[in-house]
Amino acid sequence: MRDGTPSAATAHEAPGGGSFTADTGDGPPAGDPEARAREVARAWAGLLEIRRVGNAGRPEPLRAPAAWERHRPLHAVALALEAAGLPASAVGAAGRRVRGGYRVVPADRPEDVRVEWRRAAGPGPQPDAGERLDSCARVLADHGWEAVRYRGSGGVRYLLVSPAAR
Repeated sequence: MRDGTPSAATAHEAPGGGSFTADTGDGPPAGDPEARAREVARAWAGLLEIRRVGNAGRPEPLRAPAAWERHRPLHAVALALEAAGLPASAVGAAGRRVRGGYRVVPADRPEDVRVEWRRAAGPGPQPDAGERLDSCARVLADHGWEAVRYRGSGGVRYLLVSPAAR
């Protein structure tokens, strides 16, 4: 803790003293979903504490990204989505997308990120990417992020996400 603000390590400490990394959708599937859910819940609780302390004096301190999040939007947005129970996409050892879900990547401006909905490789029914992005946008809006839907080259839909105006 420094100047009354919990450190990033405090908010993202995993069991056994390791560090927690929010799932951005480009990693392997979680090994133990129940253990992962507990880690995510602890990280989210830590992030809410950072908001409570860092946004003291604001009418709704838990509904606005704190400075820590504004400097790490990729991780903050991924954590908000993961904590809400939305599935992150996952990539297998061979480099193929083995699970469909959200994917958070950097955008052109450092304070922004891009959220895509990626499909799993192979045949079979797939959820509508637009509907799933709408779900992501609602979660992010509830947590102080502005998410605007765009259609990129090749018709790929995505959200451009930034901290909501103060």
